[in-house]
Amino acid sequence: MKRSNAYLAFLTTAAILFGAMFVHAAVSRRQAAPRLERTTEMVRRLDLTDLCLFTEARYTRHPTMADVNSLFQDSPLSLEHYPAGSLMAPPDHLGRRQ
Repeated sequence: MKRSNAYLAFLTTAAILFGAMFVHAAVSRRQAAPRLERTTEMVRRLDLTDLCLFTEARYTRHPTMADVNSLFQDSPLSLEHYPAGSLMAPPDHLGRRQ
């Protein structure tokens, strides 16, 4: 088999797989729509406020509700002992001058 034919076969296969990804996404979205509607209704009914990203510390559970001193609740010189603190940047409102 010539190299150009092999490359053409590869491109054709890649194009088919690329198109299949869009078909799969459309089908999955259509199937997930009822569940998403139920979840949206539950959030409205229960008045849920924020997404809980991490379960470790209060300043990583709800970043929008964090205050300036919550990181240093044990001691101002204490090291970060929760892994989530190294994965998440502080909220924008904490970086601004008061």
